[in-house]
Amino acid sequence: MADIRITVGDLVFLAVLEHERAPETCRYFLSLLPYKTQFVHVRWSGEGCWVPLGEASVPFTFENATSYPAPGQMIFYPGGYSETEILLAYGAVCFASKLGQLAGNHFLTIVEGLEQLPALGKRALWHGAQDVLIESFA
Repeated sequence: MADIRITVGDLVFLAVLEHERAPETCRYFLSLLPYKTQFVHVRWSGEGCWVPLGEASVPFTFENATSYPAPGQMIFYPGGYSETEILLAYGAVCFASKLGQLAGNHFLTIVEGLEQLPALGKRALWHGAQDVLIESFA
């Protein structure tokens, strides 16, 4: 059952947190909600949107990390070799930065609205940063 709503303009996605696979990442992310930010099209990784967090320090390390999130999977990179960031795959992704391939914690999976992901990617690519609201409704 979905417990997270992601709203980007008229696009609404419902998602589940991956509590068993990434408990510390989920706990931290929940503490941020409701979270207002912007999705920016990724620079290096392929078909994804990201939220750059710069040098932000987070209270978790790697858990359930992947370089290849599937469409609808969100990963959280806790920093280290590159800046701290969140990435949502809308298509094929190989998570990377100018320093090379990275891995982020898969902590959230979209379960409703997957068919809208290409529209989100197209908007971010052709129209720039997209306002996002991520909230819990559990």
